[in-house]
Amino acid sequence: MATMGKYCKAYLVKQLRQFEQWSEDTSAIQASDNTAKNSFDDDDVLYLQENYVVTNGIFQDEQIVFDQITPEWKQFCQTVLQFEVPTFESSK
Repeated sequence: MATMGKYCKAYLVKQLRQFEQWSEDTSAIQASDNTAKNSFDDDDVLYLQENYVVTNGIFQDEQIVFDQITPEWKQFCQTVLQFEVPTFESSK
């Protein structure tokens, strides 16, 4: 069963490609119009998960596009993309 995280944020591929060491696992591509597609377009949307993995969908462990989690990647996400996981308070 797919794992749904507590938080993810959508970004355009062109934003993620600004990272110098960016690479894409194109096996995670799913064309919505049933045409063959072998690369992401700059305006496609990917999801940055709370664990800094990038997916082509909202689930943390499916359709993984990028999972090279380094200090440089985290720094890029925080400073360039302004990515921050909100603090969730538990309800009483």
